Amino acid sequence: MEWQELTDLTRGQPFVVERVRLAGSDIAIEGRFEPPQLAQLGPDDQVFVAAFVRSHGSIKEMERIFGVSYPTIKSRLNRIAEQLDFVETDPEPAAGAADVVDRLQRGEISVQEALSQLDRPR
Repeated sequence: MEWQELTDLTRGQPFVVERVRLAGSDIAIEGRFEPPQLAQLGPDDQVFVAAFVRSHGSIKEMERIFGVSYPTIKSRLNRIAEQLDFVETDPEPAAGAADVVDRLQRGEISVQEALSQLDRPR
């Protein structure tokens, strides 16, 4: 069964996957799994996201494909984005030595703070 068929069957209601079988194998995993966020979008939104990715994020290309205006594309992207959780993978990257020196020169940190940051293991 494809995701679109599943979302059609569930009519937009949340669902949980309880069993997964690896294709071409007798291995099955049981438990409670939420489908990926993109699979939880409606079929039309899934097509829209796929088109956006295939057009390399070009809103001009999206306007051409869907025959709608820039504000319509932006509005739909914003609506879809509100449905997706974004995960910060590196919220505060470690400052490099050049960054520490720059902050010191601008007076944002003291010499002691700069030395402490430069001594931290990476």
